[in-house]
Amino acid sequence: MTLVDALAAVLYHGYEGTQGWTGFANEGTWIIFAVILVPIYVMLVAWFVGTPRDTRTGLLGVSYLVGITTSMWVSMLVLTVILGIVFFGELPGQ
Repeated sequence: MTLVDALAAVLYHGYEGTQGWTGFANEGTWIIFAVILVPIYVMLVAWFVGTPRDTRTGLLGVSYLVGITTSMWVSMLVLTVILGIVFFGELPGQ
């Protein structure tokens, strides 16, 4: 068994995957982070280098963005676990 076959078995759990490896950067990941999120990057930079500059408000905005992102990731994790239990009878990755 090669390394690629072993990783495919771990990542796909016996199911055929899409092209590329699940969880690794494919074309869609680059499009999201390099193109779609550009306005967010500009907004973050403007909070700290623009005028009038208010570092406290900028840090508050960053903490809001981190909090929203964290809540989205955690809720996706919980949903994944629930779906694994309901449809497969076990925790994902078992």
